[in-house]
Amino acid sequence: MSRRMRTYYYAVLGAIGGLVGWQFSNLLGLSFISNIYLSEAIVGALIGLSIGFFIGIAEGVLTLNLVQAGKAGLIGGGFGLAAGMIGLPLGELFFQVAGAGWLGRVLGWSIFGVLIGLAEGVSGKKQAWKGMLGGLIGGAFGGLLLESSYTWLKDPLTGKITGLILLGASTGAFISLIVVLLAKAWLEVTSGKLKGTEFILDKFMRQGGPAIAIGSSALKSEIVFPDPDIAPQHAMLTSDGINFSIKDMSMSGTFIDNKRVERGQLVNGQLIRMGNTELVYHEKRS
Repeated sequence: MSRRMRTYYYAVLGAIGGLVGWQFSNLLGLSFISNIYLSEAIVGALIGLSIGFFIGIAEGVLTLNLVQAGKAGLIGGGFGLAAGMIGLPLGELFFQVAGAGWLGRVLGWSIFGVLIGLAEGVSGKKQAWKGMLGGLIGGAFGGLLLESSYTWLKDPLTGKITGLILLGASTGAFISLIVVLLAKAWLEVTSGKLKGTEFILDKFMRQGGPAIAIGSSALKSEIVFPDPDIAPQHAMLTSDGINFSIKDMSMSGTFIDNKRVERGQLVNGQLIRMGNTELVYHEKRS
């Protein structure tokens, strides 16, 4: 999936999360709780759990890696639960006590977005600040749409549903968009079942940072290709903080520009082949 389409699917999954979160909170019926802040914390936790989970699974779904999707979904759901539990009552506090009006609630949703973005950084091993920045913008914009929907739509129920869908979509879209726009290195799949998919590599761009295994097994590799000619753990990708290198760990070989290599330093535009899958390495120097 291209980086543009990646943002689209993050938005769609975030929107689904907002819709499911509304349904969960609506089914429980929390009107029996007299304390408004406790009520907001519970409702926020349910909404955050749902939005965080669906945004969390996005990367794994797009790359057909169900193991990654499950792990990231649990992390995203957990952070989302905390995000909603903190963000919603905090926004209400700003609204009721500080006299900040609806902008206070938007601020609360901004904090909500930051924590959702942090979850995306932790689960995907990305540079967390990018996810947090995207979540901040997405949460603020989505919160603005949420609060505005109550004014635009006469029916409160329709306004709430629409607002939560827009909140989830905005949070997911901006988390992905910021990561994409600030990406410095990525792999583009040009052949195979994942053709068009792009793997952003910025999370490994530091000296002494984690290496990433590339292979066909979701249990042994982080970047996974459904290609029977790729070994379960076919190659290892590392960075010295400036350049990326790839090391072959297979019997069938790893090829750079159609030349078999044991280890090779990657340069912008190079073609990498493993099994029947081809990738192009891209980098953007500042």
